[in-house]
Amino acid sequence: MQPHRSIDEDRQQPFENIPLWMLYPLFFVAVYLSHFRLLRLPYFWDEGGYYIPAAWDFFRTGTLIPQSTITNAHPPLPSILLAGWWHLSGYVVSGTRTLVCMVAAAALLGVYKIAKDLANSAVAAVTVVLTALYPIWFAQSTLAHADIFAAAFTLWGLSFYFEDADAAVPPSEPALNPLFASLMFSLAALSKETAIVTPAALALWEAILFIKNRSEPLARKLRSSWIVALLAPVVPLAAWYVYHYHRTGFVFGNPEFLRYNATANLDAYRIVLCLWHRLLHLFAHMNMFVPVVCMLAAAFVPVADSNKRLPIPRQALYAIGVILLANWIAFSILGGALLTRYLLPMYPLILLVCVNTWRRRIPQRWLVIAMLTAAAFLSAIWINPPYAFAPEDNLTYRDFVVLHQQAVRFIDLHYPDATVLTAWPATSELNRPELGYTNHPIKTTPILNFSLEQVQRAATDPGSYDVALIFSTKWAPLAKQINLGRQNESADTKYFDFHRDLSPSEIATLLHGEVVWQARRKGEWAAVLHFPRIVEATLFPPQNPGIAIR
Repeated sequence: MQPHRSIDEDRQQPFENIPLWMLYPLFFVAVYLSHFRLLRLPYFWDEGGYYIPAAWDFFRTGTLIPQSTITNAHPPLPSILLAGWWHLSGYVVSGTRTLVCMVAAAALLGVYKIAKDLANSAVAAVTVVLTALYPIWFAQSTLAHADIFAAAFTLWGLSFYFEDADAAVPPSEPALNPLFASLMFSLAALSKETAIVTPAALALWEAILFIKNRSEPLARKLRSSWIVALLAPVVPLAAWYVYHYHRTGFVFGNPEFLRYNATANLDAYRIVLCLWHRLLHLFAHMNMFVPVVCMLAAAFVPVADSNKRLPIPRQALYAIGVILLANWIAFSILGGALLTRYLLPMYPLILLVCVNTWRRRIPQRWLVIAMLTAAAFLSAIWINPPYAFAPEDNLTYRDFVVLHQQAVRFIDLHYPDATVLTAWPATSELNRPELGYTNHPIKTTPILNFSLEQVQRAATDPGSYDVALIFSTKWAPLAKQINLGRQNESADTKYFDFHRDLSPSEIATLLHGEVVWQARRKGEWAAVLHFPRIVEATLFPPQNPGIAIR
């Protein structure tokens, strides 16, 4: 389904009839080349904490339940796809990131199909470019998180759904769109369980339309077919949970995972706070406010020629609103960490509405606004905002990874047999050579973070480590810089594990060590501390065994 356009406007769309399969190689090459410098980076944060170990276990043993990391009941499709790809590419980091580039390109192709069906190829092309440049999407386009897989399948499910979004009666031939959409949403749910939110929300919306059209049998038939198709993805997801319970005794993962991501999040004030954060994540974060503000301003400009530039079909706009509302509410309740990657499929929908509004309301200047938005997104890929955020929201994650590479390499060269005091994710980086930081496991003594409380706890057992790898576990503006989130620090500490990491010199003083290496990159930092007491006791044993060397 495509909205009516005049012949003159169709003549202005030279790429209107290019088959989608011809665009995919172009999309993949663009994603691959724009991320070329990132393809060999070792695994970052949750990649090394869960997704890569889970896929590594499946690759080696064929088990869907991770053995080398704590199972948290995430569905297994990303592990299956990664392991299958490794059989072709070999187990190398660049192979993993190439696969993620392929998935990201497929997701962008889904974005193009949605925008072209609801508007035209010009709007589709601009929406795809802006989506690819949006810092959160750009960063996730090589990170092997389940969210990029779920986003790709979700967007393709939406692409089939929106083909029928404005249809009043069922087609004369058997409709395959509900079947295709159901398959895509099922694969999305088997990639990340929370992807079920989108088809469930649409099923509720279709139920409302079913009741509204109760006097029209043909329309009711169409709505009922979509309700069944949109609810069907619950079945394979439920089957996975039954299997997981059979193998582990837990339905939704271990009790700590369930507490952190669901049961501990039901405080009313926390939910209100999360709703505010998520609203900012959707419409303001990483310069998203630029296209949104331009859209709101353009909405007050009268449409000069509504015959040539019709809006997105009303039913499709309502559906987009339902999807955004459902995800906004759901991810304000679910998830212990307010990670923006959970909202990944929402950003193309927001950008589509923005771009089409510019095109309709300001036809002579809409491409200028698009270029302004592109410049804002490009700058946000490298320039950090004046508030705390997750490093994976832009290329700050690269600074984090590079610093950890350098720190681990320093330990490898100077203290290869050391026991290292550190916090997650560096514990995984040192323990698991398959993550790409070291070629042999290094013993660690773990603490939660580098706050005063945790460092003081480590000081009570100095004999359990002789080197420390410390680093910034939270990114936030420096003390002398503008910090728009500073007024919320007390609530963030209570609800979102916000804390202040001590500096290398402060930790060295408390633990009676010395800083032997440190480096900084755009607000991220890492340091290696050495504690000579254990080494000295080994190399120079005391002459009087009754005197302890401290």
